[in-house]
Amino acid sequence: MNDAGSRRIVIAGGTGFLGTSLARVLVERGDDVVVLGRSEPKGSAAGRFVRWDARTTEGWGELVDGADAVVNLAGRTVDCIKSPDHCDEILRSRVEATLAVGRAVRSARVPPRVWVQMSTAHIYGDPPEVVCDEESAFGYGLAPIVGKAWEAAYAETKPEGVRGVVLRTSFVLGHGGGAMRRLSKLARLGLGGRIASGKQGMSWIHEADMNGLFVRAIDDESMHGAYIATAPNPVSNAEFMRELRRAVGMPVGLPAPAFGVRLAAPLLLRTDPELALYGRYCVPRRLQEHGFEFRYPTIREAMADLYRRR
Repeated sequence: MNDAGSRRIVIAGGTGFLGTSLARVLVERGDDVVVLGRSEPKGSAAGRFVRWDARTTEGWGELVDGADAVVNLAGRTVDCIKSPDHCDEILRSRVEATLAVGRAVRSARVPPRVWVQMSTAHIYGDPPEVVCDEESAFGYGLAPIVGKAWEAAYAETKPEGVRGVVLRTSFVLGHGGGAMRRLSKLARLGLGGRIASGKQGMSWIHEADMNGLFVRAIDDESMHGAYIATAPNPVSNAEFMRELRRAVGMPVGLPAPAFGVRLAAPLLLRTDPELALYGRYCVPRRLQEHGFEFRYPTIREAMADLYRRR
């Protein structure tokens, strides 16, 4: 493997919000970062970009040979109307990309020492009150089906001898995330009240902690298996929106009734209303057992950092 400070790390599907953020962190610490994606990131990108169709190993598979780590983030966004075509794309984009990464890892003469694989905390479904950890039952619906297929493709192709870490990721809060841009705009317009009952759970993690978790998963030989990647303090939608309003300096926020969200989300925002109407409370039991320290353990601290309001 490469010496510390010059490690080669391949980020598959690394041109989105999470991938570009992680690439910057890794480049800043001296790693040689290769970013795979369908289209080159806009603006100043960190790392070397290699075009990838997210289905094959052509043109990049040899880069995994001798790499220190591969991180797979590939998958179509779920921020869309859940038409049959989009549902199919969401599933296939994750499974096919993961199988391709697996083929590259298996064909390497010197395989990476660790494969960090993205998954979703939505695999636990949308229980209204149950607090989920890694031992909780998986849920019902599209997201759990996709999550299980995603992780199955990973388990099927990861070779013995390659350390594996699966991160079941929740809502990542950061300036580059599309959802936060949309929510903060609504809050500043006075439209950032609770959504529906406001009781649905919101499991979240600050971008800096997500990057810290990626780095820990790459570096820490004791980490293996599946982890819920979320802050230790999930909140209700009502509390989340209240802290967002506080952070942007808007004292009031009109609530959004469920019927209004069902009408407006697909028509005006071109997205799935269920992303806002349902949620889950997840806690990172395994991360806490590993002693992972969150820089932003509470939603107030996270929002204050994002919007620079103390």
